[in-house]
Amino acid sequence: MKIWYQHGSEHSANLVMIGHFEDATEATKAKEVIDAISKQVAEDQEKGTLVIGSPSDRYGQDMLDLLMRLNIGSVGPQELEQFAYEVAVKVVGNQVVVTTEELDISAFLKVMFLRGARIEVYSAHEHPGTGYGRGK
Repeated sequence: MKIWYQHGSEHSANLVMIGHFEDATEATKAKEVIDAISKQVAEDQEKGTLVIGSPSDRYGQDMLDLLMRLNIGSVGPQELEQFAYEVAVKVVGNQVVVTTEELDISAFLKVMFLRGARIEVYSAHEHPGTGYGRGK
C-alpha cells in the first residue's frame, strides 16, 4: 500500500499588510471601517444575500448604503467576501496591521489607501523578523 501526503497551497500565505497613517486616530478610523464592512458581510451571509465562493456582481442594499455612508466606492461586490476570511486586524499606534493566510487582499488595501495610508505588504515567511505574521 502506498500512502500519499499532499499539502494544499490554498492557505499557505503568511501575509502581512501594514497601513501607516498620519496618527493613531486615523488608524483607528480605518479599522472601524474594516470592522463595519466585516460586520455587514457577516449579516449578509446570515440573510443569504452574500454567498461565499459565489461572488456577486451586485451589492445588497444594506451593503450599498453602508459603503455610501463610509465613502468607500472602489471596493467591488466581488471583493466583499474577503471580509469573511480569517483575517486579524489590529491597530498598533498609527498603524493598522492585517495578517492573513489569504492572498486576496485588495479590498483591505483599498480601504486603507482610501483612508490615507502608506501601505507595505510582505510575506512573513520571507521576512520573519518583523514581529508580525501568523502565530505572532
